[in-house]
Amino acid sequence: MKKFILFFLAGIAFNSCSDQKSESKDVVKDSTSVEPAAVKMNYPYTIDHPDNWDMGSAENTMVALSGLKAYENGNIDDCVKYFGDSVRLEFDGLDTKVSRDSLKAMFTKSRAGLKSMQVKMDDWESVISKDKSEEYVSIWYKEIWEDTKGKKDSLAQMDDLRMKNGKIIGIDQKSRKLPAKKM
Repeated sequence: MKKFILFFLAGIAFNSCSDQKSESKDVVKDSTSVEPAAVKMNYPYTIDHPDNWDMGSAENTMVALSGLKAYENGNIDDCVKYFGDSVRLEFDGLDTKVSRDSLKAMFTKSRAGLKSMQVKMDDWESVISKDKSEEYVSIWYKEIWEDTKGKKDSLAQMDDLRMKNGKIIGIDQKSRKLPAKKM
């Protein structure tokens, strides 16, 4: 019993000697830390406007994802309502500006060749330039489809969607063919 009391008192003494500062919910900045924007990087390549982007709007992300979802579901009329009157298309082997009506015709033809389509979303990010002149939503996803002849295929896609006034006015798409699954 004496040993138990001794350990108990030792525990109390140890706790009373420990730091009893109350935790504050206020965040105190470390005077040695530097905000990322304040650090001047000496990048190995130069561009006109390095570190030019801030987080963009969730509304633009919703527009971009809703347009893709409508295309996935085969609803081209709903899909094109998310686009501006004219759209810059930059795909593999294609670099042109088209009207919304021409875009609708292109999407209708390409989607008509598919029996089914599935999008597996990996990530997205909305950004706006520091001077507020450019907005983009970038989306990363896998596209899996079966054409009308029964052939199945897939691609890894990365789209940079240029936004203006809540509409998509440009698509810069990069694709990578996915390897066949090993059985």
